[in-house]
Order: sequence, then C-alpha cells, then structure tokens
Amino acid sequence: MYLHGSSQINVHGHLEIGGVDTVALAKEHGTPLFVYDVALIRKKAAEFKEAFEKEQVPYQVAYASKAFSCIAMYQLANELGLSFDVVSGGELYTAIKAEVPMNKVHFHGNNKSPEELDLAVKAGIGCVVVDNFYEMTLLEETCVRHNKTMDVLLRITPGVEAHTHDYISTGQEDSKFGFDLTNGQVDQAIKQALASPHMNLLGVHSHIGSQIFETKGFVMAVEKIFEYIEHWRTELEFIPRVLNLGGGFGIRYVEGDEPLPGGEYVYQMIKVMKQYAEKAEMALPEIWIEPGRSLVGDAGTTLYTVGSQKDIPNVRHYLAVDGGMSDNLRPSLYQAEYEGILANRANEEATDTFSIAGKCCESGDMLIWDLPLPKANHEDILAVFCTGAYGYSMANNYNRIPRPPVVFAENGDVQLVVKREDYEDLVRLDLPLSR
Repeated sequence: MYLHGSSQINVHGHLEIGGVDTVALAKEHGTPLFVYDVALIRKKAAEFKEAFEKEQVPYQVAYASKAFSCIAMYQLANELGLSFDVVSGGELYTAIKAEVPMNKVHFHGNNKSPEELDLAVKAGIGCVVVDNFYEMTLLEETCVRHNKTMDVLLRITPGVEAHTHDYISTGQEDSKFGFDLTNGQVDQAIKQALASPHMNLLGVHSHIGSQIFETKGFVMAVEKIFEYIEHWRTELEFIPRVLNLGGGFGIRYVEGDEPLPGGEYVYQMIKVMKQYAEKAEMALPEIWIEPGRSLVGDAGTTLYTVGSQKDIPNVRHYLAVDGGMSDNLRPSLYQAEYEGILANRANEEATDTFSIAGKCCESGDMLIWDLPLPKANHEDILAVFCTGAYGYSMANNYNRIPRPPVVFAENGDVQLVVKREDYEDLVRLDLPLSR
C-alpha cells in the first residue's frame, strides 16, 4: 500500500488525510467526495520554487489550473507565491473572482475567442501566450480598441515530443498548438510581434508533453531553442527575455511510475540553460514553468460508497461505486490507471480482487481493473488515490449525475471549497417548451 503526502492509517483502521478521518468526511459530506491534502500541495510548490531560488535565477512557477480550478485553489496558489496559467475565459473569470493578482496570469489556448481576449485585456493580465497568426491579429485589434499594450510569449513547437519514457526529435512536429520552429513560422511571428506597438514580446513558450519521468526531453527542448536564438539575435534583433518550458512533470499513479522530485527537473533546466546562455554570451533568460498535475494530482483522493456487486465465477468480480466516469473520465478516456483501498478498513489485508465499476450507463465506465482489496461489503468506503488532477476539472453531468463536492484538509481542519450539485442545479438552465 502506497500512501501519498500526509495520508496515514489511524488507530481505528481508517484512512486519514490531512489529519482528518476520511470515514467521517464521507459521513458528513456524502460520496463521491474529492479530498485534497493541502500540505502536499504546499510541499510540491515549495520544491519547485526552492530549486530556482537555490540557483538564484529569475523565474516564475505558474500553476496550470486546467488540472483543477476553483476559487479556493486559485487563492491557495496565490498564497504559495505562484503565477497562474489559464486556458479559457471560464478559468480566467474564476481567477478574477478569486481576486488573485492579474499581472501574474498567463493566458494559453489554441483558439482564444474575441470575447476571451477582450476579458483578458480589460482585466490587465500579465501575459498572453500567442498561439497562431489569427490570434495575433485578434489580440492586436483588442489592444487597439482598449488602447493597451500586452506582454506576449510565442508558443512554439520545438520538434521535441515526450512519449512517457521516450523522446523523439523531428523536423516539424504535428501539433495543433503553436508556431513551428523549423519552417519559418516563428521568424514571421517574431517580426509581426516586434512590429506591433501594442505587443511587448517577452520570449517563447514550449510544452513537450505530459506525465514525464525524465529530464532528457526538457534538455532537448532547450537545446533546440538555443539553436535558433543566435539566428533571432543577428537576423531579427530579438533576444528572448523569457523562456517558458511548460509543464508535464510526472506523478506516481501506480506501482512502476517513478517520477523525479520537482526540483530535479528545475535543476537540469537551469544547468543546460546556463551552459547555452554563457556560450551565446547573453544574459540568462527568466525561466517559467507550468506544473499542474505535479502540484495537485497525488494530493487528491476520491471517496466512494460501495454499492452492488457482480461475481462471475472464474471471470471477474465487479464492485460498483456511486461515481465513475462522471467524476473521473480519465480511465474511460485514455485508460488511466489508479490504486485504491477501503478507507474504513484500511488496515485489513487484501484477500480478494475486484474490478471497480462506475454507475454510468456505459459498459466502459470502469475506474480500476483488478484491484486487491479485503472482501468488500455494501456501504464500505472506497478511496481512489491521485485523482486531484483532471478529476473534478473533467467532471460532467452524464446521465444527469450531479458533480461531487470538494474539501481541503490540513492539520485536522476541513474546508468545503466546492459544494455538491443537486438535482435543481441540473435543470437550472433548462427551459420548457413554448406552446
């Protein structure tokens, strides 16, 4: 049994998170329920920041809020001294409602709408990561309309892509995101941004993948970018002041996942960037990164109540819970794997093997295949680990199932940060037929 962060088994044999008994949490708030270990989020954020500060380099650590967004999460990230990576008008609006500093907000996305850019410019956000020429024109028009100037990064595809443990380098990466580094698009975009009186070009942004367990890909991306910096300096009179290397740092979901400490990714980035900056006789650019999953992923646990069972002798023993793909789409979407325990009997030995089924009317609504557990009973509480990233943020109302609540747990205290939806919420926007 692998326990993350502050999780432990208490004297009652119950799973405890943040000093709080999860069985008591399930009784008070019902299930499904997302529980976040705030102390673990603090620890992860500190690892990234301390690595930069130890090396004494300029930096920003921006929370990639697509992993999990709510007002309280933005406020916590602000307490931790983080910047904010948003990818939609909805995420930006939530950040505005959280009253975080707008100059620390960076707006991503491959198809930002005119309305979203208008909201961003009016709010006075810190940076737009420009993804394409159409967006550059929209941003220019928006800045002109509001008589404002916007700091921008150009998202580039450096020809480096991470596939879990493997990395490939190609001449032109096939991606819906960004300007291609090898076919002249980046040069054209730099010229256009530099010529605009309403854009202040800070540098470039690169993101090579997700759930990455090694530093090699980030090193390759830095090397690729620096191959072009001398060209930009001599031909375009442009030297990036900011290099944003994105996120994608891995976490442990199941046995066999072996991520590095957050600081190790940072150390390797800094090391190679210092080498290339010195060789190019230029000041070290400010380094930005965007951890999301690696900040909140293993800090989140989902609690479910066990319901029905179906035992097919010599085939499979199904155990159904009161949630599923409506609160965790990842297993159905791309076969994500998880571990879990019975939270109310966490000290008991696993004697059986169950496949955990969700309650949605889909045969593909399976959360975990072949999970070792004690002999499970109706009303047991199942805890599924590492659901803090892309769990609640991908939650949906399929089958008209209300979305679960979210609580933060730390030092024995609990705060409800997202309320449970009810049936009235489901029909709130519905309109009757007009006769």
